[in-house]
Amino acid sequence: MCGIVAYIGKGQAYPVLLKGLKRLEYRGYDSAGVAIASGGQVQVFKKKGRVSELEEALTGREMEGHCGIGHTRWATHGEPSDINAHPHTSSDGKLAIVHNGIIENYSQLRQELLNKGHRFQSETDTEVLIHFVEEVRNNNRCSLEEALRIALRRVVGTYVIVILDGDHPDTLVAARKGSPLVIGIGNGAHFLASDASPIVEYTKEVVYVNDYEVAVVKADELILKNSSNEIQTPYVQKLDLELAAIEKEGFPHFMLKDIFEQPRTIFDCLRGRLDAAHAQLTLGGIRNHVEALKEADRIIIVACGTSWHAALTAEYMIEELCRIPVEVEYASEFRYRNPVIRKGDILLAISQSGETADTLVAIEGARQQGAIVLGICNVVGSSLSRLSHEGIYTHAGPEIGVASTKAFTAQLAVLAMFALKLARDKGSVEEGRFRELLTGLEGIPARVETLLEQNGKIAEIASRYRDSRDFLYLGRGYNFPVALEGALKLKEISYIHAEGYPAAEMKHGPIALVDENLPVVILATRDRFHEKIVSNIQEIKARKGKVIALVTEGDEIVPSMADETIRIPEADELLAPMLNVIPLQLLAYHIGVQKGLDVDKPRNLAKSVTVE
Repeated sequence: MCGIVAYIGKGQAYPVLLKGLKRLEYRGYDSAGVAIASGGQVQVFKKKGRVSELEEALTGREMEGHCGIGHTRWATHGEPSDINAHPHTSSDGKLAIVHNGIIENYSQLRQELLNKGHRFQSETDTEVLIHFVEEVRNNNRCSLEEALRIALRRVVGTYVIVILDGDHPDTLVAARKGSPLVIGIGNGAHFLASDASPIVEYTKEVVYVNDYEVAVVKADELILKNSSNEIQTPYVQKLDLELAAIEKEGFPHFMLKDIFEQPRTIFDCLRGRLDAAHAQLTLGGIRNHVEALKEADRIIIVACGTSWHAALTAEYMIEELCRIPVEVEYASEFRYRNPVIRKGDILLAISQSGETADTLVAIEGARQQGAIVLGICNVVGSSLSRLSHEGIYTHAGPEIGVASTKAFTAQLAVLAMFALKLARDKGSVEEGRFRELLTGLEGIPARVETLLEQNGKIAEIASRYRDSRDFLYLGRGYNFPVALEGALKLKEISYIHAEGYPAAEMKHGPIALVDENLPVVILATRDRFHEKIVSNIQEIKARKGKVIALVTEGDEIVPSMADETIRIPEADELLAPMLNVIPLQLLAYHIGVQKGLDVDKPRNLAKSVTVE
């Protein structure tokens, strides 16, 4: 969940590291630091707080050197502080390390090292690791590369590690297991990072490092070796990313930019796959498993957070259209509860980053038991895309805001196409219904564009409820997962307690919370449950609750009862979640901004959850 950047080349390292850390800050932002090798010494500078605070502290300092590593942290071991910030150094100060992941057996290693005379400055597992590497190198009188390889045989956990050596400032050594690492190939330089955002400015040629590989990196040379110490041929890929995609482009926050990009990102997701005029739907990413899908007795979907809400929506879609039972699982629970998996079962894994640790471990276990794994993710070259048998990219582009917005609607678009394609292949959907939904899906980007015109109105609604202490979100059917997602967005961005509930369950407990101070957001768009949701609104109003209602254009029943109304373009209930979530994203955004919070970097959160 931390961000790593490193540089080795002919230029100065510090400017590259600083810019890279700013672009990676969405991965963690409670402390930051850099280490630069120069003149046989390793200079380490680190600071609690944002990257800007590190930059300010280093203003005017001499920062010369052509080899350096940087880190922006999401704390695991030890609270955010100057001491616990990365990079960490060996006892002799010659080695410096940055690390993303968790060393699970660090306590045992720490005690062994204490018994041998090592002393530690910080509370982190990372400092233990660099001391352990130092101990191995000294005992075996071997190279840093070999010392790291030997040390990692004892290490339990996940990691991306980059180490520099003051005595050898022409070389960086890196290793990966379970966390992402990409290496950019420049002109007489190499760039290492947790993702491509710090690299795109300098090169479009990248290598994605695989698990259990060790990289030895010089300015003009890259050597990759596997766990057996065999040299691997790096697979160089062209980076499909533009610099503008990771800039704000005039928006005050990345989150708002991400929200307003959704007409384009949904269109990009559909482009080349959906042709409503000819009733064609092509998903080449799963073409080799069509028969297995058609014959599946069930589909298991694993995901976390916002992706789990997309999975719940998919459960409704697939069961309605395809008549296949669907089980939706939290990946973090699925991996530990000894699930029943049969050979040939379909496991669908959803992750924005493709690096979500719990999801990756869940699918590794499922694969070992014979499941067919299909992945849905946003990041080309991610771990999920490589672990899956096949899969579908969402093509939402980089999502810099920590709270997911455009990635969610892109996931919904992919899942709708997946359900429609499978239903047609199975013959479980009538042709007229298939064509109707295809046309409706093709029209979603234009409807989202219309919805965004209500941004100002939603900001006004936010101003009236920003001081509320609690929110309740209610929905039925396809709108229930959207209610969960709306509540999650508000919690993430505004730190207001919010709960999402099935509207029919309100009477089984949550109605006790309703009074004149409780805003209740109700997804009341026109569908088969409309009359029931009207009854729920009446129950809330009878107890003086404040109702913020999402209603279909033309509906005059709900607006006559609600305190606030947000109108939604008409859409089939199966497709409506892609529309209904947009106002909830904007509501959370504006409440957070009006409370003076950093909506791009909510406290305690990070974008890519690469630790358990």
